[in-house]
Amino acid sequence: MTYQPPLREHLFLLRDVLAVDRYAELPAFAEAPLDVIEQILGEAGRYCSEVLAPLNGVGDRQGCAWRSDGAVTTPAGFKEAYRALVEGGWPALGAAPAWGGQGLPSVVGLAFSEMSSSANMAFSMYPGLTHGAYSAILHGGSEAQKALYLPALVSGRWGGTMNLTEPQCGTDLGLLRTKAVPAADGSYRISGQKIWISGGEHDLTENIVHLVLARIEGAPAGTRGISLFIVPKFLPDADGAPGARNAVACAGLEEKMGIHGNATCVMAYDEATGWLVGEENRGLALMFVMMNEARLGVGLQGLAQGEAAYQAAAAFARDRLQGRSLTGPKNAEGPADPILVHPDVRRMLLDARAVLEAGRAFLFWTALHGDLADHPDEAVRQKAKDYMGLMTPVLKAYLTDRGFAICSDAMQICGGAGFTEHLPVSQYLRDSRIALIYEGANGVQALDLVGRKLAADGGRAVMSFFAEIDAFVDAQAANETLTPFTEALAAAKARLQEGTLWLMQNGLANPDNAGAASTDYLHLFALTALSYMWALIAKAANARIAAGETDPFFANKLVAGRYFIERILPDADARLAKLTSGSATLMAYPAEAF
Repeated sequence: MTYQPPLREHLFLLRDVLAVDRYAELPAFAEAPLDVIEQILGEAGRYCSEVLAPLNGVGDRQGCAWRSDGAVTTPAGFKEAYRALVEGGWPALGAAPAWGGQGLPSVVGLAFSEMSSSANMAFSMYPGLTHGAYSAILHGGSEAQKALYLPALVSGRWGGTMNLTEPQCGTDLGLLRTKAVPAADGSYRISGQKIWISGGEHDLTENIVHLVLARIEGAPAGTRGISLFIVPKFLPDADGAPGARNAVACAGLEEKMGIHGNATCVMAYDEATGWLVGEENRGLALMFVMMNEARLGVGLQGLAQGEAAYQAAAAFARDRLQGRSLTGPKNAEGPADPILVHPDVRRMLLDARAVLEAGRAFLFWTALHGDLADHPDEAVRQKAKDYMGLMTPVLKAYLTDRGFAICSDAMQICGGAGFTEHLPVSQYLRDSRIALIYEGANGVQALDLVGRKLAADGGRAVMSFFAEIDAFVDAQAANETLTPFTEALAAAKARLQEGTLWLMQNGLANPDNAGAASTDYLHLFALTALSYMWALIAKAANARIAAGETDPFFANKLVAGRYFIERILPDADARLAKLTSGSATLMAYPAEAF
C-alpha cells in the first residue's frame, strides 16, 4: 500500500487535456517543454515516494516536541528529508529567476505539491507556507526587503509563516489585538499572541520569517486598520545572515487530531522587531495574496489525501478475500472472492476516481490560468485573473469536502483494519479533516463565492465561464463520441445558471437567502466545473483512441467519466432544489431550541 505518484495522470493532463505546449512563447513554458516536465516530475515522484512517504507514519506517531526554552524538534528523518528537498532545488521550482528560482510554470509546481502532500501532508506544509511568504513579499515588499528575504526563502534556507489568528479572532480579523508601535529607526515593536501558526517554530531552517498582521497605534478599528509586518526569528545582520534572536517565541504546541508532523504553534511577540510590508493599514490585502495561494494549496491537500487514501483502499480491495460475487465466484480456486467484486465497494472506489480525476483537472486548469496572468494579450490576462478569483473558493471547499469523504470511504472499504493503525487510511482521514477548516472554513468559502466573487466586476468572471462552456458545447456539436459529455455539461450549466439567477433575485432582497444557499450553490458550481473537466478529458482520450491508441488507460477515462455523469452529477438537481428553497424554514427555528 505504498503511495505511487500519479505521474501518468499528470502528464496526460498537461500534454493531452491542457496542451501546455501551446504556450511555448511564454517565458515559463519556454523553459519547460513536455520532455523536460516529464523528467522533472519523474524525479519529483521518486523524492516523494522514496523519501517523504516513508516518513508519513513516523511523523504521525512521533509528532513534534516542544521544550521549555521554546525550541521545537520535528520528527525523526524530517531534517534529512528537508535537506534533500533543498539540495534538489524543489522549493525554487516555480519562483522567479531574479530571486534564485527556476521560473517554471505554477501548474508544474502544483503537480509536485500534490505528490508531496499525498506522500506526507504534514511535511509538505513547511515549504508550502514558505512559498506563500515569498509570494506576499514579492507582491508587496520593498526592493530592499525582496533582496534580503526572497533569495533565502526561494532556496529553502529560511522558512516562512503567516500569523493571522488570535485567541479572540479567527475568521473575523477585525477583532485583532496584536499591536505595532513605531520605533525611531523606522522599524516597529510587535506585541501580541498568535495561535495555530503552522511551522511557527522548528529545526528545519536556519531562520523563520513570520508575516504578522498587527494594528499600528491609532489605526482605524476593524479590518481597515490592519498592517502587515515581517518579523524574523533571527534579525538579519549586515551581511543578511541570521543574527541576534528576535523577541518572538513559541509558547507551546497544539495537541491536534492530525498533521502531527507539522508544528502548530502558539507564538508570543514581546516587542519583537518587525518591518512594515507595503502601506500602513493595507496589510490584509497583502496577506490575501498569501491566503489565496494557501487556499488553492488546501484544496490540493484535500485532493492529495483523497488520492493516497484511494490508492490504499484499492490495493486492499484487490487483495482482501471476503464472500462471493453476487453473480457467481470470480476466484473459484480460492476460499472467497476479493471484495473488489462487490458493487458497493466498486461504488466507493469509482466515486473517488470520478471526483479525483476531474478535481485534479480542475486544479491544473485553474493553475494554468494563473500562469496566463502574464500573457501579452490583455483579454487573456483579465480572464486569468477573473478565473483565479472565482474558482479559488470552489476548489478549496469542494475538494476538501470530497477529499475527506473519499478518506472516509477508504476506511469503510478497509473495514476494521482501516479503523486501526495497521493501515494508513486512518491517518489520511485524520490529516485531511483540518483542510475543511483552515485558510477559511468551507462555509466561509461559500459565502465568499456568493457574496463577493459572483458580483465582482458586474459578474464578469461567471459570465465568462458560462460563455466558455457554451462555446465548447457548440464546437463539439458534430462530435458524436462526445455527445453524452456535452449534453450532461449543458444540462449542468443550465442548472448553475438557474441557481445564479435565483441568487441575484433573492439574495439581495434577503441576505439570509444567499447565506442559506451558499454551500449548495458552491457544490453545484463545482459539479458543473467537474462536468466541464470530464468533457475535456473525454475529448482528449477519444482523440488518442481515434489515433490508434490501444492502451486501456484512455478507454478507462471514458468509463470513469460516464460514471461521473450517471452517479455523481445527479446531485446537481438536489443542490439546486435545496438552494432555491430559501432561508425561511432554516431561520425560523428558534435559537433557544437548539
